[in-house]
Amino acid sequence: MLRSLQVRNYVLIDSLDVSFPEGLIIITGQTGAGKSILLGALSLVLGAKADASVVGAAGENCVVEAVFSMPAGDAILRDILRENEAEAEGDELIVRRVVNRTGRSRSFLNDAPVTLPVLASIAAHLVDIHSQHQTLRLADPAFQLGVLDLFAGDADTLAACRAAWKTLRELEGERTELEEKIRRSEAERDYNQAQFDRLEAASLQAGELEDLEAEQQRLAHAEEVREAFAAAENALSPQDESLPPVDVSLKEAVRSLERVSKFVPEAEDLARRLDSARLEVDDIAASVSDLGTATEVSPQRLAQVEERLSLLYTLLKKHGCNTVEDLIAVRDALSEVLYDADSLESRRTALQKRIDTVAKEHETLCRKLSEARRKAAPAFSSSIQETLRHLELDRCRFETSVQPAPAGPAGSDAVAFRFSAGGEEPRDIAKVASGGELSRIMLSLKQMMARFTEMPTLVFDEIDTGVSGSVADKMGGMICAMSADMQVFAITHLPQVAAKGKAHYVVEKTYDAQGRPVSAMRRLEGEERVTEVARMLSGSRITEAAIENAKVLLGE
Repeated sequence: MLRSLQVRNYVLIDSLDVSFPEGLIIITGQTGAGKSILLGALSLVLGAKADASVVGAAGENCVVEAVFSMPAGDAILRDILRENEAEAEGDELIVRRVVNRTGRSRSFLNDAPVTLPVLASIAAHLVDIHSQHQTLRLADPAFQLGVLDLFAGDADTLAACRAAWKTLRELEGERTELEEKIRRSEAERDYNQAQFDRLEAASLQAGELEDLEAEQQRLAHAEEVREAFAAAENALSPQDESLPPVDVSLKEAVRSLERVSKFVPEAEDLARRLDSARLEVDDIAASVSDLGTATEVSPQRLAQVEERLSLLYTLLKKHGCNTVEDLIAVRDALSEVLYDADSLESRRTALQKRIDTVAKEHETLCRKLSEARRKAAPAFSSSIQETLRHLELDRCRFETSVQPAPAGPAGSDAVAFRFSAGGEEPRDIAKVASGGELSRIMLSLKQMMARFTEMPTLVFDEIDTGVSGSVADKMGGMICAMSADMQVFAITHLPQVAAKGKAHYVVEKTYDAQGRPVSAMRRLEGEERVTEVARMLSGSRITEAAIENAKVLLGE
C-alpha cells in the first residue's frame, strides 16, 4: 500500500507531505483544483515520462517521493530490488524521482540509483492507476484478452507461450542472418576456392623467400664468386712452384724467430703469435677451397629460383602481404571460410529443427490457452453481466467471443467484448456503450481483476463519470467492498461515492502573494467532511438540506 507521498515543486504543488491509511481513501475538490496534478505526481514517481514542464516555479528541481509497504509474497518485486542493490530492511520501499529544468530525471529505489525502465518495472507490483480516459482501453483487443486471461487463471501457460514466442522470433532472426551468410558465401565461394587452390598449390614455406633471395644472388654471380675464391686460394697456395705457399713462408718465419729468442726474449712471443696466425690461415685456406669447390654455376637452378621468386612476389602483391608468413595466414583464413561455408548448411539444418520444435511447443501452448479461454468465457461473461445488472443495467447482456487470430506472444486468439444495454443482440462494446455504461463496465472489470492480481493499491480517477443517484451509490459500495482487501483511492465528484471512504482528502487551489495558483491537499475530519460532501451535493451554495443529506450519506 501507499503509506505516504511527498511532493516538492511539481507543477502547481509547492510542497506536499501527506500520509495515507489502509482501506478506501476519497479525494475530492473543485474542478481545476489540481486533482489530476496530484495523480500526475504519483504517476511520475512510478516511471511516467517526464519533461521540464513538470518543474514548478519554486526551484530548479521537482522531487516526488512515495513510501510503500511491499506486498509480503511478491518474490518478483524483491528480486528486482536485489538485482539493483536496492534491498531494505523490513517491508518499506522508498521510491524517489528528481526532475531538473532541462527535463532530465534521476530515479532511486531505497536511495539506490536505478534506471527509468527499472522504476517502471516495479510500478505494476505497487499501484494500478485507472485514469479518467482508461475506459478507452475497453476497445483494445489486448486489454480484453488480458482481462479474460486473468479470469481463466492461465498465467503460467501464458508466460510459457510468451517465452516460446520470444525464443521462436529469436531463432527465426538467427535463421535470417544465417541465410544471408549462406547467400554471401555462395556468391563468393568460387572466388575464394580459386584463391585458396592457388595458395595451396604454391606449397608455401615459412622463411623461404629470404633463402631464395640469397640463393638467387649467389647463382646470379656464381662465376664472379668462383673466380674470387680461386684467386684467394692461389694467393694462399700459389700454383707457380717457384713461389712458396703462405703456410711454408710462415713456418720458416716462426723457426727464424725461435732461433733468436734466446738472445731476444720478445721474439719468443712473436713466434707464438705468428704460429697461431699460421694455423688460422691454414683454416681459412681450407674454407676458401671448400667454398670455391661448392660454388655452383647452374643456369637451370637460377631459372628455377627466379621462377619461384616471381610466383611469390606475384602472390604477395595480389594479397597485399609483406612476407610468406602473411600469405600462409591468408591461405589458412580462406580454408576456414570454405570450411565455414560447408558448415553453414549443417547449422541451418540444425537451426530449422530447433525452430520446428519451438514452433510446435508454441502451437501446443496456443491450443491450451484457447481451450482455457473458451472454457472461461461463459462464466466470465456471466460474472460481469451480473455485476452490471447490480449497477442498474437490468436488461443488459454482456458476451465474450474468442475467435482464431494470427499466432503471437499471447497465443492465437482474438477476444472481443460485446454489449447491449436493453437486451438486444450484443455488439462491439466500443460502438454501443455510453459513457456511463462504459464506467460501470470498467468498474466491473476492475473489481474482477482486483480479485486475481492481488494488487496492493488501486487508484480510480473518476471511474464514476456519467453516473449519478442510486447507481453512483452502488458503485461506491463496490469500490468500498474492494477496499476490504486492498488500499483503494477514489478521485470523485459524486457525494454518494465520497461518503463511503475511510479517509477523505480535499485538493484545493489558492493563490500566493504574487497571484500564482498553488495546489494543496489536506485531510478532512468531522464537520469539514460533512461540509465537503454537502458542497458536492448542492454546489457552491451549501444549504441546510445539503448538510443534513451529507450527514445521512456519512451515516452520522
